[in-house]
Amino acid sequence: MKTDENLKTAFAGESQANRKYIAFSRKAEQEGYPQVAKLFRATAEAETVHALNHLRAIGEISATSNNLKAAKKGEVYENKIMYPDFIKDAESENRKNAINTFTFANKVEKVHAQLYQKAIEAVLTGKDLEKTDYFVCQTCGYTVGEDAPDVCPICGALKTQFKKMN
Repeated sequence: MKTDENLKTAFAGESQANRKYIAFSRKAEQEGYPQVAKLFRATAEAETVHALNHLRAIGEISATSNNLKAAKKGEVYENKIMYPDFIKDAESENRKNAINTFTFANKVEKVHAQLYQKAIEAVLTGKDLEKTDYFVCQTCGYTVGEDAPDVCPICGALKTQFKKMN
């Protein structure tokens, strides 16, 4: 249906706008414009509201077990198909910066799929995951439970580059 396609397009656009505005906010902070940064964060949040509304209208938010399976499927696709193809293209164009970012993401998506698999196994038995803290490397996105490593195994960033998630 045309409306479903429109909702998917709108969801993608609003999601991208959110991430772009977060990046713009960080840059404004670095340049000494805290109020501009705050405006970017506010509009990023509004874009998230729009994106979530569109996702609900499409009907793509389901039971947690189904959501986990969908999330894992997306991570596996990115790791096995999307990023390997992107890396090949970047290599053929000699785009080192793109090769690096695609390679980091590709390696991390495999980790995400493994984390989702553990969650699927827990939820299918009616249990939640064990209580843990999660840490995300702010250089490559590597995600780990319990404690941040001293050195990121994906990109080599130091422990100080990991953000504890709430």
